[in-house]
Formats: sequence, C-alpha cells, structure tokens
Amino acid sequence: MNQDYIIPNPWSIIEEGFDAERVQCSESLFSIGNGAMGQRANFEEDYSGETFQGSYIAGVYYPDKTKVGWWKNGYPEYFAKVLNAPSWIGIGITLDGERLDLATCKSVNDFKRELNMKEGWYKRSFNAVAKNNVEVAVSVTRFLSIALDELGAIAYSITPKNKAVAIKVTPYLDSGITNRDTNWDDKFWETTNVSVQDNTAFIEAHTLKTNFNTCTFMSSTVTKNGQPVSITNSKEEEKQAILEYEFEANANDAILISKYGGYTVSRNHDKSQLIAAAKQTLASADSIGFEGLLQRQKEEWAKIWEMSDITIEGDVKAQQGIRFNIFQLNQTYLGTDSKLNIGPKGFTGEKYGGSTYWDTEAYCLPFYMTTKNETVARNLLKYRYDHLEKAIENAEKLGFSNGAALYPMVTMNGEECHNEWEITFEEIHRNGAIAFAIYNYYRFTGDYSYMPEMGLEVLIGIARFWHQRANYSTHKNKYMILGVTGPNEYENNVNNNWYTNYLAKWCIDYCLEQIQKVKDGYSEDYQRIIGHTKLTDAELDDWKKVASNMYFPYSETHDVYLQQDGFLDKELMPVTELNKTERPINQKWSWDRILRSPYIKQADVLQGFYFFEDHFTTEQLEKHFDFYEPFTVHESSLSPCVHSIQAAKLGRMEQAYTFYLRTSRLDLDDYNKEVEEGLHITSMAGTWMSIVEGFGGMRVLEDKLNFFPQIPENWDAYSFKVNFRNRIITVKVSKTGSSYQLNGTEEMSIRVNGERVVLKPGETVAV
Repeated sequence: MNQDYIIPNPWSIIEEGFDAERVQCSESLFSIGNGAMGQRANFEEDYSGETFQGSYIAGVYYPDKTKVGWWKNGYPEYFAKVLNAPSWIGIGITLDGERLDLATCKSVNDFKRELNMKEGWYKRSFNAVAKNNVEVAVSVTRFLSIALDELGAIAYSITPKNKAVAIKVTPYLDSGITNRDTNWDDKFWETTNVSVQDNTAFIEAHTLKTNFNTCTFMSSTVTKNGQPVSITNSKEEEKQAILEYEFEANANDAILISKYGGYTVSRNHDKSQLIAAAKQTLASADSIGFEGLLQRQKEEWAKIWEMSDITIEGDVKAQQGIRFNIFQLNQTYLGTDSKLNIGPKGFTGEKYGGSTYWDTEAYCLPFYMTTKNETVARNLLKYRYDHLEKAIENAEKLGFSNGAALYPMVTMNGEECHNEWEITFEEIHRNGAIAFAIYNYYRFTGDYSYMPEMGLEVLIGIARFWHQRANYSTHKNKYMILGVTGPNEYENNVNNNWYTNYLAKWCIDYCLEQIQKVKDGYSEDYQRIIGHTKLTDAELDDWKKVASNMYFPYSETHDVYLQQDGFLDKELMPVTELNKTERPINQKWSWDRILRSPYIKQADVLQGFYFFEDHFTTEQLEKHFDFYEPFTVHESSLSPCVHSIQAAKLGRMEQAYTFYLRTSRLDLDDYNKEVEEGLHITSMAGTWMSIVEGFGGMRVLEDKLNFFPQIPENWDAYSFKVNFRNRIITVKVSKTGSSYQLNGTEEMSIRVNGERVVLKPGETVAV
C-alpha cells in the first residue's frame, strides 16, 4: 500500500481535502466512462497545477511510428496510441477579473470528491478564496450517459459568498490537446471546422493517418437564481469554440451552468452528418433535461448492478474494492459493439497503447460471460475471428506460412502494434489464451455454434503456428519451443518456457478434437472450412507428432515443472529476503539484474495450473505453489488474482484474502506506485474471479456447475450471481453455510462440495 486517502464506503469512492500532490492520482481513480467514451476526473475550471488531461473515444487511435534505437526485421511499423481526444468539459470561471484556479487560490476548504458507483455519477465540491479575496462555493456533478452513449452532462453550481462580484463564465470546446504518450511528438489531430450557433458549439476534427472523423459538441445554459442569463459573446478560434456569459452577482446568488457535451464519430455516422447527429443528441438531452438524464443513468446502472454486484458483509474496504473493480469494467466495455475491446487502461490513461491484450481472453472473458450473457462474450470472440486474416499476416511477416496465425500482443485492428522485441516476438503464449477462451466459452455457455461458424478457423491458424514454431531436438528426441518470453516478463528469450510449451500441446490437441467434432456434426461448415484452409490429413499427422512429443522441463529434485530451462541455475533467494527499499524491482533495479534474478513478475507456471487445474492433482498444485510463489514479486497487476484463487483452492484462506485485497485495492491503495498513469482495468476482472472462483469455488466440471464455497475470516457473508447457460443462480455464503437460488423456468442441478443439489425456480436451497 502506497496511499491511504480514499475513505472506505460500500458504494462510493470519496476523497476529502484538497492536496495538489494527489490530483493526478485522483484524476485516475475518479474516471468516468460509458463504454463509448471516457474521461479522467479533470477539473472543469482552469487548473494550472500538475494535471494529466485525458478524454478518450472508444476505437479511435493513431498509428505512432515505431521508435527504436536498432531496427530489427519484423518490427511493427507503428505503436497504436490511445488518443487524447478534443475536450468538451471546460468551463472557465472569472471572478472580478481573476480566473478561478485551485492551484493559485489563497485557500481551498471543504474539498470533496465522490464517485457514486451505484448510480454512475461523479461529484466535486469545495469552498475557495481566489487571489483577489473573492470567496465562492462550488458544486459540480458530471456523468457520461449510458442511455445516450454519445452524451455527457455537467451541472456546475457556483455561489459568491462574501461580496457582490462580476462573473464571466466561458464554456468551451478545445481541440488543441496533445497525448502524454507519444513517440515523436507527432500531430495526431487535424481540426477542420469550428462553429458556434446560439448556445451550441461544434469542433470537427479527424485523426491523421487513420482518418477517424469526429465532432466534439456542446450546448450550455446559465441561470442566476433560476433565471436565464443571456450569452454576451461567442468566439470561433483556430482550435477552440467559446461561449461567454458576463453578469453581476450578489453574495449568495445561486448560479448554475448546465452543459451537455460529447462526441459523434465516423465509426457510427457518415462523416458528413456528424454535426447533424450531434444536434440530434443535444435535442434529445434538452427534451429530457439534466435531472431526467440523471434518473435514466441511475436506472441503467441499477440494471447493471442487478446482475454484476458482489456483496460483502463485515469488511467495508473489501466491499469498496470489488465494487470499484466491477464499476470500472462496466464503464470500459458493455459488449454492444464487437469491434471494440477492453484496453488495459480503459478510458483512464494512455499507457500501453492498443485496445486489447491477451488479458481479455485470460481474465476479462469470464467476467463478461458470467455477469452479462453469451452474446457479450461471443462478441469478444468474434473480435478475434474478425482479425484472423491480420493474425495470419502477422505470422507471415515473421516467416511463418500456410495460414499459421500469430495474434498480436497489442492491437487496435488486428495488426501487431507493439515494439518491444522480447514481448512482440517472444511472448507468443497469447495465442494459447485465445484458444483457451474459445474452449472456456463453450464449457460455460454450452453454445457450440461459435465453433463451426468461426472458432475452428481460429484454432486451425493457431495450431499451424505452434506446429511451425516448435523445432525438433535430435539431442533430446523432443520438440522444443526456443527463444520465448512467458507470462513472467522478468525472463526474456528463454528456451522451453513450460507454460508456453504446455499451451502449444494443448492447443494442437484441442484443435484436432474440434476438427473431428465439426466433421461429425456440421458437415457443411466442415467442408467450407477445409476448402478455405486446405487442411490435409498429412498436416494433421505432423501436428500430432509435435503435440505427442513436446518437451517439458522438469526437476526430479524438486518434483516440479521448471519455468524454463536453466531456472535452477539462478540464485534462488526468496522475495522475503529482499530489502523493502529495493521494491518494486522494476523501478529500482537494472534490467540486467532483473533478468539474472529468480524473481517472477506474475504467475507463469501457476498460470498454467490455473487454466488447466483439472489436469493436475491438488497435491501437484500445492507443490508448485509452494515452490514458485516465494519467488514472485507480483509486480504485474495480473498476478495477485491467480494466486488468490489458488491459495483458496489449497484452503489457505488468510493468504487468499491477502492476495484478494491486493488485487481489489491495487489502484485505490496504489500498490505499484503508478496510479496517476491510469487504472489497471483488465486485471480488475481478476478481482471478480478471486471471489467467484476463489472464495466461491465456482468451476464447470463434467458439464455441471460446481461450487466449493469458503469465506475469509474477516467477512460475515458474501453473495454473487452467475449467468450459467441463461439461468441466473444467486449464491450466498456465510460462516454457517451457503445457499443457492435459481431464477429460471426449469429446475437444474448443480454440485456443492461434490454433492448434487437440485435447484427449482424461485426456491432457495441451503447447504
């Protein structure tokens, strides 16, 4: 834990007191989004202190030219940047000629922020004394509409407290923005039109190279004591559209600035109709009104929480943590557009670039599949199918052939856009996560239609890649996979990473199994796929040779699979012997020192044991957990959740709870000292898994839903819901037992601690 200023609350994220040192952290923590766009929690009024301005539009990106000191053949030409979009939130406030700026005010008192997760709104309030001694009270409410996802709304209330004052209010749009994350300081946006019409304004701009056309829009009204204030002036500048309201106000006059804003984008509209679409959105907003929109926001979030909420009794910080994670996941992705995905920072920052990593398949799919429905999960899989040809092109650039597919480590459009050699070209295990997600989707939803329609072609491309990537060792009479990086990115360019080799074998075996299944049951699809892929029996025989004779490094002495060849040659000093001043090692050590150390960034071998838990005994899991966890520094956000699930599986609830707190409050407590850069969105799905799969023990075994419930000592009870094959099961666990309720039309059987339990619609069964 590196910060502790967020006030524990079951439904809200709350900060009290103004501290310039934590402004950028709070800008991340109080971020808002609606799946189509998102914003950091920047101030509406001017702020001259240290700030990270950020507004983002889903699916809009720029291909920033790769910057490396030494070009290697096969490098991607660009690194996709999540673009800081033109801003619509700005509201300049001038008091007797002095700009309201919390960085320069004489005093700021009663400062409070609240992000209400239950209802989906963000509020900020404070009393301030400006440099010219004008005192004002300010209260601001802002939200991004779920119902109208191109729209955001702001209600900005300001009241002079100590004297009459001349006030100037300037709501504005600004396209003169830059990315914090850029390789060459390129110009990402071209502003093409700035226009003001009455109390509305529009800035049309397009991205360079990718040519996404956007219209950033706003409308505003100002009232004093409930009476309208007229616009006194408007300006159309090169990159700004400004409305001006100037008036006199007495002490305690109530001034309210109402502002609607947002984006229309050529992803969804004809580029010639962007202003027209913006006007239509603004007309809808005007007809509904701020309070009506806010009520709709509350109703939409109530629907989301009805299915996705997890309740925890007796531990407010744990409750706040899980709801924060669930809230941010739903702000980032709602599953309505198969062309979108879940970026590692969502709408909260620019780091990492790209819209999707292997995190989606390994961590996020279970959350969306279980808390929403199979359509949402299927959209995530369709995203990969739609990018199959690009994955084949990615592999071809590296010398692979015959339809072998290497899915990108980072992508916006299916093309690889990450340029760290040891990750882009060596962290090939991402292919296996995609195949596992296809398997996991069918295992959980029971929907096999994805396989003949799309999934089998993806599996064939992946199997072809693994067959070609393995090479035969005459020395060991085994197939090996050399020069890779496993999930543990503190080991680069290693040979025979166990996790990678195991995934490769499993992918080939699974693909072979599905080929036969589609052949037997879906002959028309089978013929189409064979015709398209030109798959032959001889090729399948070659695959089988690789899968049946794959090499897995193993230590007889320790009776464990080795993370990779040579792991035991390291100085095996556990993390507990590291000086705390040297943590995190990725910020304190040279890369050379990290690579020579035994320290593991995140679950690697244990990631394989998580995916393929039913391939190994509990005794094997325990032996591998006890061997590898002591060397794990958990400096990846993806690490604590896997360890929490496995500690719970082993009955080590205190350890499981410790890992849960770390994953659930990773950003709230800033464990990795980097929250100002944005939140760790994809790992938040792992927090959900820590409870549902860890403490709740949810598994699908022998085609049945199973639970092995446990409860942390710190909790009195907890509950969650899962959508299993279109049937909703509510699970409640307390210290005295567990109960299960079915919302459906037909009875179903589940297993609890291995025993069959029959659930009937509307009835609660206690175990």
